[in-house]
Order: sequence, then structure tokens, then C-alpha cells
Amino acid sequence: MRVLEEWGHPPASDVSCTVALLVAELAANAVRHGRVPGLDFRLRLTSDARRRLIRIEAGDASSDWPPAPAPAPSPDDEAVRGLLLVDVLATRWGVTPRVPIGKVVWSEVAVEP
Repeated sequence: MRVLEEWGHPPASDVSCTVALLVAELAANAVRHGRVPGLDFRLRLTSDARRRLIRIEAGDASSDWPPAPAPAPSPDDEAVRGLLLVDVLATRWGVTPRVPIGKVVWSEVAVEP
């Protein structure tokens, strides 16, 4: 992700790798669980230098909100592993309504000064 390098986080850095994993997970969830025929999902990446955060947002048109991650999924439970990964890697994450329809699942990663 070239934009992270422009923001001062080389491809092999912890921040860049963490953001790449979160982007992949949130985008995959939006495609797999939030798909509404005829409508796309939106991926947004922003940097807030003042708060020292990088924010990842994946918006889709589905009104179904994701479940909270299970504390300890069973070895066969693949459905909640992605959100467990998001919960572990992100500084914080959540879900907000998407206007005019759907939801935005977002995560934030703290950045060292």
C-alpha cells in the first residue's frame, strides 16, 4: 500500500503490515457478508497525524451488523476468526450506520510519533 509509505510507514513496518491485514479482513467481510446485488462496497483509509491514528473503513449496503467476536472460537468456527483478528490487531474498532443505506465497519491503528 503505497499511501502508507507516503505517510512514513515502509511496507515492512509493523504499522504497514497491521493495516494491510485489517484492510484485507474488512474488505473481505464487506464482500462476503455485506454484499447487496447491484451495490458496491467502499474502502477508505485515512491518517490523523494529530491523534496519531490510521483509520480503515469498509462500508457496505447490508443492514446486517457484524457480531461481536467470540472470545475463543472453536477450531472449526471460521465465521468469527476475522473479527477476532480485527479485535486483536486494531487499537479499537466498531460499526456505524452508512448513509443512505448499510453500515461502515471501521478500525484504527495507533501510530508511533
